[in-house]
Amino acid sequence: MLSLIGTYKDGYVSFEQTLSVVKPVKVIITFLEDIETSDEIFLQLSDFSFQEARQVLKNYTGSFADTIINERRKEL
Repeated sequence: MLSLIGTYKDGYVSFEQTLSVVKPVKVIITFLEDIETSDEIFLQLSDFSFQEARQVLKNYTGSFADTIINERRKEL
């Protein structure tokens, strides 16, 4: 594992040092300072109702899982 120091701003991370890699690698970015964002949306368990979800989906005849997968693929 390797650690690099950088700065995040407006969707981009700039690192203080250069690193060349042969192929793309997955990374985890940890924010070391408390941050405030304007679009924080958290779903609490108390916000979700299985009964309401069943009611909304009662007439849905397709595959809910396939629909979600396709929506997420479009976002990429």
